[in-house]
Amino acid sequence: MSDAASGEGFFPDAAFLVLSSRLIPGLDGGYTIATAARARQMAEHGADVQVLTVDPADAEAHAAHRAEFRRLGMLPEGVPLRNLFDEASAPGGGAAPWLRAASETELRRPDHVSSTAPVGDVDTRLTRQEGVHSGEEADSYRELTDAEGRAYAALPVIQGNPDWHLSTAAVRVYDETGETVGTLDGFGGLYRAWLDHLVEGSDRPVVVICESRQLGELLAGWSNPRARIVHAIHTMHLEPPYTPNAPLNALWTRWFALSDRFDAVIWPTQAQRDDVQSRFGGGAANLVSPHGIRLPAEGDHAREPGLVVSVSRLAPGKRIDHLVRAFLAADVPGTRLEIWGDGPSTASVAELIATLGAGDRVALMGRTDDPAAVLRRASLMVTATAYEGQGLSIVEALAAGCPVVSYDVRYGPGDVLRRGGGLLVPAGDELMLADAIRQVLTDAPLRERLAAEAPVAASAWSEDAAMAALAAATRLALSAPPRR
Repeated sequence: MSDAASGEGFFPDAAFLVLSSRLIPGLDGGYTIATAARARQMAEHGADVQVLTVDPADAEAHAAHRAEFRRLGMLPEGVPLRNLFDEASAPGGGAAPWLRAASETELRRPDHVSSTAPVGDVDTRLTRQEGVHSGEEADSYRELTDAEGRAYAALPVIQGNPDWHLSTAAVRVYDETGETVGTLDGFGGLYRAWLDHLVEGSDRPVVVICESRQLGELLAGWSNPRARIVHAIHTMHLEPPYTPNAPLNALWTRWFALSDRFDAVIWPTQAQRDDVQSRFGGGAANLVSPHGIRLPAEGDHAREPGLVVSVSRLAPGKRIDHLVRAFLAADVPGTRLEIWGDGPSTASVAELIATLGAGDRVALMGRTDDPAAVLRRASLMVTATAYEGQGLSIVEALAAGCPVVSYDVRYGPGDVLRRGGGLLVPAGDELMLADAIRQVLTDAPLRERLAAEAPVAASAWSEDAAMAALAAATRLALSAPPRR
């Protein structure tokens, strides 16, 4: 094992908590894969890392998730996958001591000012009066019970509000008799109480790698001098036409008003980081830390001639219809297209294939747990996506020695393919996409050159490179006073 693989010189002496709203095998596409991979790679590079989730499923479901991640090799045994609600009840009934203590403390403070509930560029502070937060109440409550059926807490149900996670409607906390012993300021108060408990139990500084925008909004007002927050970005922040000054996605408007409170923000590509820095200035600690991939030990050139593949979630933004039409327009004899993945566009893509009478050349293959095996077989991968976060499947294709043709969209394809291994065409131009597909499939010297360039280009996104960038971001965060 190399020094890099052993973790020597990578991560500082700290406890690392990779925090996700939920992490469920087979759900949320590339987000789940990338988040689990980051935790695994951190552990393999010497970090003391745990994965935390806050979805309120039952303990049996969480145990099944852990087992499936282990079976798939996505999370090694040495990386705990912990859930707040698995740890929120006490063996003898009622809430766990840490949860009771946090809620009782708040209940004894009638003058309590809740943690920040950010809205736009303004911090709205809500005052508790007799356990009710400025008139904000839940539509109903969902009682949580332990394995013995004993209630230990109740969560507010906020209906019809896309910003439900920001609600400060009280989370009720029960003792072993089922009596309310205290409340917390909504989901944010609950999540922060758990993190405070975990920080208190650590003998080292704690770095929270926040993988979720919603959780980031709730933690922007969390202050613990022994903790730092490194917020990871996974996706696009813009609306069409996805130019640097295009309108912000509504989900991100509030987040950008808070981004300077995180001790570091890590973007998956240099292009996205630079666009954000140029547009919003230097208030936030914006850094680049991509999602890394495991490079194969050696190339496998046993390609299936004429096999073109797509590996992605089947969703409108992936524009699989462009891909199907461009492949057929390329009209290269002896070629076929395999579309790997599933999602909300599966039915419409199947209908398109049938309408075009292309079932003999285009096949929907379903989801794969081994995309590398698919890419090792392919002579070409094509993506027609409208936008990307990083374009991890492009890097995976290059690592497998498979050339790529892609629309030149923000963010990712350009960062990767300008290093070699593929062709970029103007976004949305199906005719040029078809021309590029035809060119690669019919020009053997070009295809061989791109295949030779591919692993070299992919090396910039190796696990070692990604972990070195992440470790540098965590060292920077720990070296400065907390930003909250």
